[in-house]
Formats: sequence, structure tokens, C-alpha cells
Amino acid sequence: MRERDGTSLGHLDERTAVLMLHGRSIPVLPGFDLEYKSYSWANALAKAGYDVFMMDLQGSGLSPRPKMDDPRNVNPAQQNLLKPRPPGFTPGPPNYPFQLTNSNSDRDELNTVVEWIIRERKVKKVAFIGWSAAAFTMGPYAVKNPGKVSSLFLLAPIFPPDGTSNAPDPLPRPGFPMFVSTKSGTWNGWGNEALCAGQREPAMEHVVWDAIMQSDPVGSTWGKEGEGLNRIRNFVRWGWNKTTAAQGGVLGGSVPALIAYGEHDRQVNTSSEDPELNFSVPALYNAIAGDHKLMVKLDCAGHSVVWEMQHKNVHNLSKHWLKHLKVDGKTQGIFDMDTNGDISPAP
Repeated sequence: MRERDGTSLGHLDERTAVLMLHGRSIPVLPGFDLEYKSYSWANALAKAGYDVFMMDLQGSGLSPRPKMDDPRNVNPAQQNLLKPRPPGFTPGPPNYPFQLTNSNSDRDELNTVVEWIIRERKVKKVAFIGWSAAAFTMGPYAVKNPGKVSSLFLLAPIFPPDGTSNAPDPLPRPGFPMFVSTKSGTWNGWGNEALCAGQREPAMEHVVWDAIMQSDPVGSTWGKEGEGLNRIRNFVRWGWNKTTAAQGGVLGGSVPALIAYGEHDRQVNTSSEDPELNFSVPALYNAIAGDHKLMVKLDCAGHSVVWEMQHKNVHNLSKHWLKHLKVDGKTQGIFDMDTNGDISPAP
């Protein structure tokens, strides 16, 4: 966990804690605290006077990565990417034939951090900011623990409205502990959503990858020399769907909720016959039962908006949200944000 404490700047009447959580494949520091130009979202919030915490779940970033130092535990279909081979590595079935973590373990880790922040920083609640698959952890946690969560801001949330509610049996689930991704694969996947002129800076291909590798001291030594591989934990998830989001009227009620996503994001709105892979941001907005809910679609933005031209506008949106819990003066509604940061009701 990393902290950027901006409360000493005296912008706020009292200490306000914000916890930021990463998604599936990008550790928290490259995602939220990229030390390049104006891209550090955490720094922008700290300068506004917030006490900002960022955490990596087990299996991600600089947190412990059990079973992930063994290259045999890479997805067997991806072991061909381990060239040149790490010392002693021979391709084959995983030595630990299970997925690494699950919804219960992730939410338990989140709870440990939340309770530490509340205790150590003497705050009553913590404001959540999550990107992508962080929704699987922060959403259900907020529903179950409204007394600990002051608000919820989900950027590009992954939400399967008809996903399963129940834990699979048995646990741990058979499989393998991790995937890996390459620099070019990461950049090109992001490029499929870069459909506007100037949407992303070419230099970001190298800046972002270097930051990912700094958060992965082992993966950075694998694969192509001087480039490395991003180790991505494999986790099984459940309990985040239209039933959970509506439960008790908590989201949009005692926990105000803001959802933001890019118009070109192909990861959050999908069409799949598999309900576990059929995602929809509008379905999340509709499922939230309380009235204090907002959704903002970002023009010229993809899933990786934190590294795109709209990043400053996202920073400003989050600062306004944390201070006022409103968008365009309203506590409910659907809006569009253009590349100038101007907000208007969605047509």
C-alpha cells in the first residue's frame, strides 16, 4: 500500500481518506500513481487535500505473489512466451494447479486495509475509487459494509448483470495461478480503443510498460530481454451482479455511486452468451436501487482512460465528486463529458 497524504495542505476541513484499487491486469502504482507529466491521479487528489491510499491485492504489483515466482505456474497456453527460458524452467503443467485468489480473499484483504485506515487515520469512513475489475471487490464490499464506505467511484467497471451469486465448489478452483502479457500485446490491445486523434501519447507505450515492470521485479526478468512480462494473477470471482448491486438499496443510498466509462471501451460493454462474460455499464446504473447514482460517458476514451487525453478530466471529475457528491449539480442522471471536460445530460 502507498499513501499520498494531502491533508497537510489544509484544503479540507477534516482528514478525508480515499482508497484506490486496481483492476485485473495493471498494478495500482502504474494505474493510479504514474509519475509522468500529469498522469498521477493519486497526486492530483493529494494536491486537492485528500489522504490517498493505493493498495495492491495479493498477486498484484508489489504485494506478495505466492506461487507466481514459479514460471511453471504460468497459463500453459502462454508458456511459449517465456523465451529465453528462465533458469531451470521446462514447460509443462502447473506445479500449483489452482487459481490463485477469489472474491472472498480479495474482499478480506480490502477489509483489512479499510479498517487500518479508519483506525490509524481516525476517520469514520473511506471513499472508494476503483478501476475496471476493482468493481468485483469494492462493489459487494460497499453493499455489505455501508458503515465503512462514504462513496463509490467506479471507472470503467466490469459488471456481469447475470453473473453468479454463489461461490464455486470446491475452492480453490482448479486451473493455474497466473497469466502473462507482453509489452506489444498490452499496447496493441489498448490501441484497438484509440479511435480519436491525439487520444493517447505515443510515449505512453514505454512509460506505462516501464512502470508495470517496476512493480514486477520477477516478471521483468522473464521473456524478451530488456522488456519483460507482466504477471497477472488468475482469480475466480462471484457475487457481483444485478441482485448484489440492488441489495438493500445501499448503493445509491447510504453509499452514493458514480460510474464513468469511455465511449470506445470494448471491455466493459460486451455481448456474450456466457453470463459471466456479458458485461454492461448501463446495466450497473440501472441495477443500483438508490436514487443517488450518476453515470458519465467520456468522449474519445477507452478502457485505459487513466493514460489518455481525458485523464485530467477524470481527475477533476473525481475531485468534484469527492467534495460535492454531485455531477453538474445533480445527484442522479446520465451525462456525457467532452474532451474539454464539459458535462451535459446524455441525449
